[in-house]
Amino acid sequence: MASLSARPVTARSATPPGNPPQGGRRLPPMLPDWLRDGDDDGDGGGQGARRTRYRTIFISDAHLGTAGSNAGLLLDFLKRHECETLYLVGDIVDGWQLRKGWYWPQAHNDVVRAVLKMAKHGTRVIYIPGNHDEHFRDYVGLEFGGIELLADDVHVTADGRRLLVIHGDQFDNVVLYHKWIAFLGDGAYTLLLKSNGWVNRLRRLCGLPYWSLAAHMKKRVKNAVQFISRFEEVVAHAAAERGVDGVVCGHIHSAEIRQIGDITYYNDGDWVESCTALVEDGAGTLSIVDWAERVEREARDDRARAAKPRLVAVDGVAG
Repeated sequence: MASLSARPVTARSATPPGNPPQGGRRLPPMLPDWLRDGDDDGDGGGQGARRTRYRTIFISDAHLGTAGSNAGLLLDFLKRHECETLYLVGDIVDGWQLRKGWYWPQAHNDVVRAVLKMAKHGTRVIYIPGNHDEHFRDYVGLEFGGIELLADDVHVTADGRRLLVIHGDQFDNVVLYHKWIAFLGDGAYTLLLKSNGWVNRLRRLCGLPYWSLAAHMKKRVKNAVQFISRFEEVVAHAAAERGVDGVVCGHIHSAEIRQIGDITYYNDGDWVESCTALVEDGAGTLSIVDWAERVEREARDDRARAAKPRLVAVDGVAG
């Protein structure tokens, strides 16, 4: 397969490898062989698979490259859904952790390839970098592998509403003005996520469903609850200043749909703690999909069906 190179989003034409676009901006590196799309990648999501279709899907905060990422659940979600537009709303790849040490299991690789395959088969994929993948902000305005890199975007819903799509770290004063505190907090959060992994391995051995220790702690800490509420209000105020009808963001790992004044605030959650996505149907209605809960419900239903006694015919008589 030929190498994939970057190109300007607006031009929609290939940029010759090695030639920087106007303005001298660096090209992103060409995709290595193990990330390139192919029909033989074994992801199980072939054209014959039955999928739920949405007009738009928003996901963020997958934190690929960390042990806390629930890449397996995200891959399952991507295999079982299709859409016209997929927004990757930041922190998809965790550059902060990858700089500390390389961690990239097969499931993380499969997620990237699944996204590339969606782009190849006609889904418009828009990547809006966050603070953990801020290195991609150097390439805003370019496209590579069929994925557009934008600083933010205004999405128009099927019913005509204009939604500002942005990661959200721009409104987090800790990240913006005190980055060293954010890195310190990131270390503590990573430790909490490792504990979360141990807890869930034990729960699986006991036949219990996925449960997020990190999300539980966040809901119990008063300062965290206050921060989330304040963050939502600040983001909504910024959206109002842009003259839009609503805002879609990620960053704080807290899925929410909330009306704040004239602005509808949407947060698509994350794939570390809650495993949620924001979806838009053909009529323009947006809702949150809790994929961890959905998978557990399906597994529970399967167990109930398997445990149900079946009638067995004996000598022509049902017994």
